[in-house]
Order: sequence, then C-alpha cells, then structure tokens
Amino acid sequence: MSDRAILFLFSVVVEIASLAAAGWLLASGQAGTVDGLFLLLTCLLVALAFGLYLGFVMRQALAQAEAPVAKPAKAAVTRPAQGKPAPVTQA
Repeated sequence: MSDRAILFLFSVVVEIASLAAAGWLLASGQAGTVDGLFLLLTCLLVALAFGLYLGFVMRQALAQAEAPVAKPAKAAVTRPAQGKPAPVTQA
C-alpha cells in the first residue's frame, strides 16, 4: 500500500473520530460547559483540517484521472558534434 493511501485512510479515520466526538459532546450535553465548548471547537477544528486535506487529495486524484494520457515522444534527431568547444578560462 502506498504512502498516499495510508495517509488517506488515516485522515478518514481521524475525520470520523473527531466528528463522532463532537456529536457525543453535543448529545451528552457537555458542550454547554466552558471546557466542553473548547473541546467541541477543537474537535471541529481537527475535522476541518483533515477534511480540507481529504478534499485536496480527492480533487488532485480526479484531476489526474481526467488528464489526457501523454503520447510517447518521437526520437530526437541528433546532429554530429561540430568540433571541440573552447576551454573556459578564469580572469
């Protein structure tokens, strides 16, 4: 498995966990306290950061999938050497 796939799966897991934690804070009523509010905001900020990364990765993958396949280049015609170049001197 490639590094990008592992990062993608890790980001999905973190995204789900942070949104689940935010939902649990709201459902249990702990978001009403000052500590719970800061924890809720932290969970949502982590979810936003990893969500932006996931969006970037998916947009990049779609752009690569839609890109036309490059045609192989033709062999370049090489010219014979026209002599020895002048040596470089320092002044």
